[in-house]
Amino acid sequence: MKIEIWSDIMCPFCYIGKRQLETALAEFPNNDFEIEWKSFQLDPTITPQPEKDVYTYLAERKGMSVEQSREMHKGVAERAKSAGLDYNFDKAVISNSLESHRIIQLAKTKKLGDEMEEIFFKAYFTEGRDLNDGPTLIELAEKAGLSKNDVLEVLESESLYLKEVQSDIKEAQEIGVQGVPFFVFDRKYAVSGAQPVEAFVQTIKEGLK
Repeated sequence: MKIEIWSDIMCPFCYIGKRQLETALAEFPNNDFEIEWKSFQLDPTITPQPEKDVYTYLAERKGMSVEQSREMHKGVAERAKSAGLDYNFDKAVISNSLESHRIIQLAKTKKLGDEMEEIFFKAYFTEGRDLNDGPTLIELAEKAGLSKNDVLEVLESESLYLKEVQSDIKEAQEIGVQGVPFFVFDRKYAVSGAQPVEAFVQTIKEGLK
């Protein structure tokens, strides 16, 4: 079974959805699953704002108070914890995810897409790393198994793997993806959002019939 996942590194529900899916897949140890990560940007216009915390950023973007934003983030962090993830929103650094997506596209050519996604998610949500910082991106990419030279080549070019990122986003629009995470199973079934593990298990069972 092939599972395609549209996702953004800056999306807290995408990391939760990744864990929920992985938990579901563990219930099918005798089946082969091919996972392909697809690029998606929740806010392609965002500029790096290292001086602004995520609570203020979301409050401004959604037209709510900072206190309301804090409460929302607290709820998301609690949900992440129930999936075994540790979110540190106090440390999160606001940045544009395009560079990360281009590196993920590079990683996909080396069959390291899943590893790169995991490392970027953890770096952003747990470790508070700046994903618009070149040396940080290189360090994280090397951790996933990519070569420094390959990553440098991407970072020094504005166009390398850009077409692949844009193609994924265009495809998402064409199939009607409204938000991420969005999971497509063998192009027959879809799961939208970070659904409970049971929802993934049920969809996989249907797909394997």
